[in-house]
Amino acid sequence: MRQQRALSQEPVRSTAEARPNLQAQKNRQTQRQLQLNTRQQLLAERALRRQEDRELRHLPASQRAQRLEEIRNTRQQRVLNRQQLAQPNALQGQSNARTVRANRLNGTPRVTQDAARQGRFAARFAERDAGINARSRWANLAARDAWRHHHRARFVAWFGPVFWPYAYSDIFDYAFWPYGYEDGYWAYAYDDFFDGLFWGEAGPPVDYAYAPPVPSTARSRYAGAPRASYAAVEEVCRQPGSGITAWPFADIERKVGLDANQKQLLGDVRKASQDAAAVFKASCPLENAFPLTPPGRLDAMTARLDATLQAVQTVRPALEKFYNSLSDEQKERFNQLGPRDTATNAQASVASRTAETCRQPKPGLVNLPSEKIEDAVNPTGGQVAKLSKLQDATNNAVSILQAACPDETPMTPPGRLDAMEKRLRAMVNAAKTVRPALEGFYASLTSEQKARFNRIGRSLAETTGQSSN
Repeated sequence: MRQQRALSQEPVRSTAEARPNLQAQKNRQTQRQLQLNTRQQLLAERALRRQEDRELRHLPASQRAQRLEEIRNTRQQRVLNRQQLAQPNALQGQSNARTVRANRLNGTPRVTQDAARQGRFAARFAERDAGINARSRWANLAARDAWRHHHRARFVAWFGPVFWPYAYSDIFDYAFWPYGYEDGYWAYAYDDFFDGLFWGEAGPPVDYAYAPPVPSTARSRYAGAPRASYAAVEEVCRQPGSGITAWPFADIERKVGLDANQKQLLGDVRKASQDAAAVFKASCPLENAFPLTPPGRLDAMTARLDATLQAVQTVRPALEKFYNSLSDEQKERFNQLGPRDTATNAQASVASRTAETCRQPKPGLVNLPSEKIEDAVNPTGGQVAKLSKLQDATNNAVSILQAACPDETPMTPPGRLDAMEKRLRAMVNAAKTVRPALEGFYASLTSEQKARFNRIGRSLAETTGQSSN
């Protein structure tokens, strides 16, 4: 009898056990379909954005700013539409805590896209260019390579794991030939410091930044350069020929017309530059050492900034002594060795001096990262207070850079070297200001939360269709 009852109950148990398996299988199928739909939507979005980019490039300069704003608004609406379509399905597998809140956890309103775009050091320069030059095919070249193509050099944030890959040559070339660099060079450098820290190579959310998204044939200035091989990284980072030692010393002696004493002083500059090169080589990362976490990126950036500051401090005395030994006629000949006929060169020399002050609030660098981090990791308990401390520390770091505001280009090479030393020291101090709060917040996160924080820039780029990979 017991055996018969057991046999009669077996199909019931089998059916009951099968129900969860069938449900799990159905959930997996639904998830796969959602992922497929999302990929198709992003592919369509990227194609549409490339079409809009082409349209923007072919517009007259006078019409770009208005059309750019229209495109941004349209893209924002498309993002909201995709989120609304995805939200009901996402709620089946996720809690309401991960959805976008109307306000921050502390009740403060979210930063608007316009406020974030305006709240950046380089906003005024990007507005003037309507974001077009940010996608230039020359954006990631070293200065002398850009000059050969008759383009002004710009700040390059990353080449593989190397932050500011051309710093060694930039600081000295900029000292003597600032008109060969874009007006907003240092403003972009300040912005890219915070962008690299929080968003990594993906850059900030494109609708909150100062440039439209990147077509598939180009890279954003945020990414600096395509992912590089270690051999290429090592060549950029370790070869002394990429720095001041690449100066045309023979041309300087011949064209400037140096006397014996001046030649000796120029030799002192060469010797000092070789000493500085050793500091840069020491800051080169190890193979396969691309920083993937915010604390890791901060360490990498700090190492490069320290090396750059030491290089300026090492070479500056010899460089100033040599330049001061030149007569007015020789200085003019020396200036002629710099770049010629670079694009928009007529506006290059003093445009930044008339720009409005950079000491306005910077919500695009302070509020926006904190807001997006909050959305990504959903902090609880003590994590909320630590995130608040990180925002306060970021705001203090911005204030440090504002005190060394790059809104003026000194008229003489010694003056420019002095200004660069102050700006570099400010960037190093900004990094030191952020570090304790960043490390404290990061240490408080779970493994899952850390993974979300690490990938926040890439995830947001994929959500908006910004990624071109």
